[in-house]
Amino acid sequence: MKPLVLVGIVLLVIGVVALGYQGITYVTRDKVADLGPVQVTAVRQHTIALPPIVGAAALVGGLALILLGSRRRLDV
Repeated sequence: MKPLVLVGIVLLVIGVVALGYQGITYVTRDKVADLGPVQVTAVRQHTIALPPIVGAAALVGGLALILLGSRRRLDV
């Protein structure tokens, strides 16, 4: 398989995932207080938003790379 087509397929999959999830969420644990043997921690949830334009751009770029990579050159 041509490398350009492979990169296009990867971009296409990333674009579909980005449009489907709309963001990445992760959890952190922070130490709030440390009073001898007693420790108080807080669990915080953070979200990194992915705008729909990022997913759409990855889809369009992936389709363009697939089309460009699959074209056959005619050397005359």
